[in-house]
Amino acid sequence: MSFMKHIILFIRNDAKKLWRKWPSLPLLLLFPIIIIALSAILMITFTDQDEHEAIQVGLVDLDQSKETQLVVKLIEESSQLGSYITIHALPEDKALEQLKRSKISGYITFPAGFTSDLYNGNSVTLHIAGNPAKQTESYLIKELLDSISRHIRAAQANILTINYFAKQLPIATDERNDLLFDQFTSFIFYTIGKDKILDEETIMNNATSSPIHYYTLAAWFIIVTIWLIAFYSLLTNDEHQRMEQRMRLYGVIELQQILAKIIVSLSVTMFLSGFALVLFQKITAIPLYGVDYGRIAIITLLYGFSFLGVLAIIETIFRSQKLRLLIQSLFTLLLLLISGAIIPVLYFPMYVQAFLPYSFANQAFHWLQEIILNERFYADYLPLILLSSAIFFIFAGFSLWKERARS
Repeated sequence: MSFMKHIILFIRNDAKKLWRKWPSLPLLLLFPIIIIALSAILMITFTDQDEHEAIQVGLVDLDQSKETQLVVKLIEESSQLGSYITIHALPEDKALEQLKRSKISGYITFPAGFTSDLYNGNSVTLHIAGNPAKQTESYLIKELLDSISRHIRAAQANILTINYFAKQLPIATDERNDLLFDQFTSFIFYTIGKDKILDEETIMNNATSSPIHYYTLAAWFIIVTIWLIAFYSLLTNDEHQRMEQRMRLYGVIELQQILAKIIVSLSVTMFLSGFALVLFQKITAIPLYGVDYGRIAIITLLYGFSFLGVLAIIETIFRSQKLRLLIQSLFTLLLLLISGAIIPVLYFPMYVQAFLPYSFANQAFHWLQEIILNERFYADYLPLILLSSAIFFIFAGFSLWKERARS
């Protein structure tokens, strides 16, 4: 009971401290808006590009047989690739030159002896050369190559079956080869006409499909984050060593004081962010229902608790106020970067995107997008709950350990 009494006491004390500093609060509330206005130019410039520009792919035929020429022509002229990929048949030297000049994102090669291996049952392989400067496009070309290879392997299995039975018939070699070529042609036409060469997956980029809504939401998210660290820093004071010793004599520990700061900072920020969210909804005219506000509040609460928990861990580790504030500010900037609020996550390299879901900021901003922009009727709170719980236990354990070490 004394543990909770001390926390309630410090909550009242922090609330009074915040009320006494009300003349500086308007500046504190307007500061994030000024920062957002300055950074908006950077975000708009970064995403101001032609999203509909087709990916240029080269196709090199080193075998130069009837079969490969047919496949190359069909792939080059196929309309099933949509407007996202444009394929050109090129000589190898020209393909290398255009790849170095970044004119193409990569090229696919039919090697010499491809047709011979195809008819004799040997493993047929296609080669791909990607552009290191265009990793995402190169990955898409690899998916295209895998799809083409699947069609060719299916055709090879069909041809080998027909060839096996044709050899048992009194047919000349030339006639049998013509039969195999006809079967190969028919199968290629069938598979390309039946299925898409490239399985397309629609990736919604809210930053370009609805930039006003996306960046207004991002601005709200950044403002909430800045309010959290601002109120937390405003309530943080460097206590003298004698004062700390006197508090410990009364049974007060640092964990109770920091928990009180987290509760007050989170409560004030949640109250202000609610007004800001209503203003955001009025500006963007996005329909939000009562249950949506509830989901947004839960996500914001979990995100704010996790964020303040990390700030508390930093405060517990570093005693110097200037160093602590510097590290907390750098952490806040890094958190906003990986959340996708400043730069959409689609613009990050693939290997970076793989680790982003482990960030509570990325999880929070993702589900805010899903609810507000994509009109989802549910949200997965479990990752945020697990992350916030882990952060709290790390903070509590580290704080209690340091408290015991001091005594």
